Amino acid sequence: MKELTKRFDRVTAVDHLTLDIENRELFFLLGPSGCGKTTALRLVAGFHKPDDGELYFNDRLMNKVPPQQRNTGMVFQNYALWPHMDVYKNVEYGLEIRKIEKRKREEMVRRALAVVKMEEYIDRHPNQLSGGQQQRVALARALVIEPDVLLLDEPLSNLDAKLRLEMRDEIRRIHDETKITTIYVTHDQKEALSMADRMAVMDCGKIIQVGSTREVYRSPKNRFIADFIGETNLLRGRVAEIDRGKGIVVIETPYGPVHSIHLPDGLRPGTEVCCSIRPEGLFLAHPHEDRLPNRLKAVIEGVTYLGEIEQYRLVIGENLELKMTLNNPEGYERKRGEIVEITFHPKDVLVFFE
Repeated sequence: MKELTKRFDRVTAVDHLTLDIENRELFFLLGPSGCGKTTALRLVAGFHKPDDGELYFNDRLMNKVPPQQRNTGMVFQNYALWPHMDVYKNVEYGLEIRKIEKRKREEMVRRALAVVKMEEYIDRHPNQLSGGQQQRVALARALVIEPDVLLLDEPLSNLDAKLRLEMRDEIRRIHDETKITTIYVTHDQKEALSMADRMAVMDCGKIIQVGSTREVYRSPKNRFIADFIGETNLLRGRVAEIDRGKGIVVIETPYGPVHSIHLPDGLRPGTEVCCSIRPEGLFLAHPHEDRLPNRLKAVIEGVTYLGEIEQYRLVIGENLELKMTLNNPEGYERKRGEIVEITFHPKDVLVFFE
């Protein structure tokens, strides 16, 4: 995609989108509702025509190529299965349109159903299948045509939590098995983090950051991404001191000084900034251990014990709420209203301009 743009009346849904997706990659377009990710997917499918820019499959310009000639397979949010057709007919339909010979069609349908593990349901109709089974049939229908690009538009949003987890693993397995270049649209950060090879985070029709899941989570480009991808705690303050020799910036906040080793370009004393600390970056301070420079007093507002982790809702100052996640929690159970001291490492404090 090069400078790809799509407008609807006065609204620019996709704004000069430039993006390279690698062959055989499982690539995610991630962002809040209305950010333009589904419009971008439909531009790839050919359901929308771009107003500006160019779309290529390898070196082939696709702007004027109709959808049926792009050899893309699409899985919709609502599955879009034919209710009057059984599983076999639903999967076979795209092959009939392409006038594939009957014996070859049967071979291809059975192979696609084997990939999604739905062979034994071949004679059933959609109303006889669970949501997860219907989604597998929709995947088989998209895969059976042997597409160059597989397009998934929030495919798990209609499933319950348990089925979503199961289908995440299945889609990842199917991709690894088929090696088909796949573009997956979602607003669910957990889906993207757990499945993607790479992702692009979108907002207001633009791409804000592209990278691996680890890069985007650990090194978000700005406060929007830090807040959107996973959870984070935000503390606002003003730069008090910069020691470039030691690689440390000290930010004065209403709750005490905060030290960070992240020094974005252009940082100056007096600059207003926002500090981002992930909940898993906070932990309870122990008075007899070596002191980290970042220590704040907090009041426990709530504790949720989940066995392997313990989640805390904290308040510092008068009304600033923080979240803290402890792994493998030990010791006594802390109660609401208890005053604690929390600490965090300077490497876990990201600094963004306000």
